Amino acid sequence: MKRTALLVSAAALAAGMFAAAASAEVVGKVGVDWIGNDIIVEAVADPEVKGVTCHVTYFDRSIIDRLKQGNWFEDPSNSSIACRQTGPIEIGDIDLSRGGEEVFRQGRSLIWKDLLVKRIYDKTNDTLVYLAHSRQVIEGSAKMAISTVPLYGQEVNWTQGKP
Repeated sequence: MKRTALLVSAAALAAGMFAAAASAEVVGKVGVDWIGNDIIVEAVADPEVKGVTCHVTYFDRSIIDRLKQGNWFEDPSNSSIACRQTGPIEIGDIDLSRGGEEVFRQGRSLIWKDLLVKRIYDKTNDTLVYLAHSRQVIEGSAKMAISTVPLYGQEVNWTQGKP
């Protein structure tokens, strides 16, 4: 009985952790060379901020490029992000700490490298800051991009009350 309860609790915790992260929809795919390398464009809706959509781009290596380079299991850390208001803004229970909150994560290698999008609220300037960066366990990546969504002068509904 205890073991079943523990497994159910663990499954619920895992489901809750993964439910918070946004999923991406591929909206574009641009071929960049004759060997099949592509730039992928994905739309990511912020799960806690309705009315904001981020478009994230990244490089997707072809099989030919993987054979040529000899690195089968990893894509480059290069990415770009642009976030805009795409509807009425409603802000849910967001993390207001300086470290922000993860909105999206996608694996860029077999095991250790992730493309992350974090949201940070800049209270002084009443702005949402979205940071796209790569996380590698062995060495961090300096490749990053930011986009901002100013809330000043916008009609914004804070479900938990404006901080």
